[in-house]
Amino acid sequence: MPEETFDVVVIGGGPVGENAAGRAVRGGLTAALVEHERFGGECSYWACMPSKALLRPGIALEAARRVPGVPVDGGLDPAAVFARRDAFTSHWDDAGQVRWAEGAGIVPVRGRGRLSGEREVTLDDGRVLRARHAVVVCTGSVPKQPPIPGLSEVNAWGSREATAASEVPARLAVIGGGVVGVEMAQAWARLGSQVDLILSGDRPLPRMPEFAGDLVAEGLRADGVRVHANASAERVSERDGVVHVQLPDGIEVVADQLLVATGRRPATDDLGLASVGLSDGDALEVDDTGLVSGVDGGWLYAAGDVNGRAMLTHQGKYQARAVGDVIAARARGGDVDTSAWSAHATTADHGAVPQVVFTDPEVASVGLTEAAEGAPHRVLDLDIAVAGSALQADDYTGKARIVVDTERDVLVGVTFVGQDVAELLHSATIAVVGEVPLSRLWHAVPSYPTISEVWLRLLEEYGL
Repeated sequence: MPEETFDVVVIGGGPVGENAAGRAVRGGLTAALVEHERFGGECSYWACMPSKALLRPGIALEAARRVPGVPVDGGLDPAAVFARRDAFTSHWDDAGQVRWAEGAGIVPVRGRGRLSGEREVTLDDGRVLRARHAVVVCTGSVPKQPPIPGLSEVNAWGSREATAASEVPARLAVIGGGVVGVEMAQAWARLGSQVDLILSGDRPLPRMPEFAGDLVAEGLRADGVRVHANASAERVSERDGVVHVQLPDGIEVVADQLLVATGRRPATDDLGLASVGLSDGDALEVDDTGLVSGVDGGWLYAAGDVNGRAMLTHQGKYQARAVGDVIAARARGGDVDTSAWSAHATTADHGAVPQVVFTDPEVASVGLTEAAEGAPHRVLDLDIAVAGSALQADDYTGKARIVVDTERDVLVGVTFVGQDVAELLHSATIAVVGEVPLSRLWHAVPSYPTISEVWLRLLEEYGL
């Protein structure tokens, strides 16, 4: 079998793998980037980018309708929305991503790579890639399939099909009230589908504060989405091209298309983990440098969804930057600083993870969303009712929450819900990561009139 040797071999050519390989090359190493589908990965072609491209036109249209005097006639043009979405995915052509990798000094390798021994990756065609220093697994995640009777016999959408489709189904049923479920329910409702959203609990976004799920549910209902709470699907069937979803109490949802959006899990089923003493299907447990636990020799790393720590693209890229730098430092015999908030430690994974749900209203959060049990935390909720929000939209409705460590007098969590709050999130992230004392944060004067005025109101309510 032909063999090639590199300093680092990265399995998975999405944004996480690109960052790991790029940082290793920047540190003076050679790196191969192995990808069996498209370089650029899930986020570029089937997740972050196309989903936001589908959502943004509807959000812009509704924002215009909330301001009197703006001439708004008609609805969205689905063909134009799909064309813009296709442009953001480069029409599912990864040639540009390959050129980027080559320009960055990375060697792109097409094929499915599997671990086959220490510092060894074997491809489907028999090629063997050997790593002098490290192998990095960046294979992301795949959708979870719920055990619903009949589901395997139905031609259902997953997240990929929902973001890539170019025809608007007359009726769409969505199972799952997490981020993908609510975003796609709203996107397709605004494109013209009659959407039924089926929730196992009493509100969408169950990991967020209750007010976040409630306000998002209100926004969905305003778009005509029928929200079925506490209604786990009991059976799914398809007859004459029509999907039937049986809910409790004899309720049946009938749709032309079904979307299953019930979460994701690390993509480790087909990685050859047994060859290095690990189990296929499990998340790869790592330390804060990205080093995988349970493998001798300190050569196997994992970043992104595959390690299950914080399954968000931006957080995976953050981990990948640290991993690439750590590998380069260890390769040249340098020191690796694993102390909290050092360049080599992914400390933010533990308490400063930012996330945006791009619905209308948006949900933006970082850190804790509620008080930790037994901790000296105070939670303060407030309506977003400031001059900036009133100018932003008539009848603006939004809420904010801060979670404060009262012993240190610093923020450990912030949540915003409302139109256009996503751009407030980085200020909150800086405050949490920087552990800015509230007495100092008081001197960060928000510009008037902006929605950022809510910071002043929160601190006043807290007692400053």
